[in-house]
Amino acid sequence: MLADTVIGPLEGITVVSLEQAVAAPFATRQLADLGARVIKVERPGSGDFARQYDETVRGMSSHFVWLNRSKESIGLDLKSEHGRRVIHALVDRADVFVQNLAPGAADRLGLGAAQLRARHPGLVHASISGYGAGGPYTEKKAYDLLVQCEAGLVSVTGTPEDPAKVGISVADIAAGMYTYTGVLTALIRKGRTGEGATLEISMLEALAEWMGFPMYYARYGGTPPVRSGASHAAIAPYGPFDCAGGERVFLGIQNQREWVVFCEKILGRPELATDERFATNSLRVAHSGALRAEIVRVFRDLEAAEVIDRLEDAGIANARLRDMAGLVEHEQLAARDRWRQVGSPVGPLMALVPPVTMDGHEPVMAPIPAPGEHTERILAELGLEGTGAPA
Repeated sequence: MLADTVIGPLEGITVVSLEQAVAAPFATRQLADLGARVIKVERPGSGDFARQYDETVRGMSSHFVWLNRSKESIGLDLKSEHGRRVIHALVDRADVFVQNLAPGAADRLGLGAAQLRARHPGLVHASISGYGAGGPYTEKKAYDLLVQCEAGLVSVTGTPEDPAKVGISVADIAAGMYTYTGVLTALIRKGRTGEGATLEISMLEALAEWMGFPMYYARYGGTPPVRSGASHAAIAPYGPFDCAGGERVFLGIQNQREWVVFCEKILGRPELATDERFATNSLRVAHSGALRAEIVRVFRDLEAAEVIDRLEDAGIANARLRDMAGLVEHEQLAARDRWRQVGSPVGPLMALVPPVTMDGHEPVMAPIPAPGEHTERILAELGLEGTGAPA
């Protein structure tokens, strides 16, 4: 392990990850959070290309900082005989192997599931791709925006005039989450049967699963949900509403009881609850323009803080729109002690505690590695030091 810590749920599990960009690193960082030893295989010298995405975190990439704490980095040229020898020696000692190389690349390197599990049947082998093996998209390049398009996400996101992608790498994150949970599931089965597993995760299929609501809505309703910005295609009132001074309050009504309370206690217009235009959620959606006008007529004379106080008192869900500085300074995160510091090649950096809190376990929050930082130590551990391998 890279740091002294309370024994984690995955202590004693070794993960070798031939990873780059977002999806695989997100999966393996979460395994590291739980105490697994994660050995990240990188290109000698430059390392994972995500290290060069930007230089905003004191010279380091924001993506890399987010995804790669608590890992050991080994620099290997996998096109060389030495590099292949080392990675096979690593895998022979590993419980899990994760890779998200281009389609077919792992097989060409002798690191495909069939190849590795033939010599290591208990291995959990996880491969992440854009579209999955088989079918016309097998070799198609897959970047997050493009998968969002193929999964239909962009078609339902944005305003009626302009579609928009989601502002984070949601296809990569979805694939990383299913890889993480898939590995955990396979490890549970291995603990019971001793059997390894071959896992395949595609970004398209991971994101398609998350598209369940609009997919069913369109398939059985005849039309897709309209793009509604920060509002909701099938619930009203829901979304942003302007207040005095230009501030916006976001709110959501989930049922008829809340609608009646909203009309009485927030708008001071109890008769609206039974207005023939607004009597049911479907009618409110159909007459959303008129409904918005009724709400704004009240909100425009109130400060956002007063609207939120009214909504809180009435038990109506609400939020202010925060930017990234507002997230960092969020009083709820501070009150729950959700921030830590992790080491890095550029000094201590802030990091959020993983979102699942487990009693008796403090998540591993060890340093972010420099490229190839642990190469010599890992080679010595394998008895392969002094081979001239580049770090």
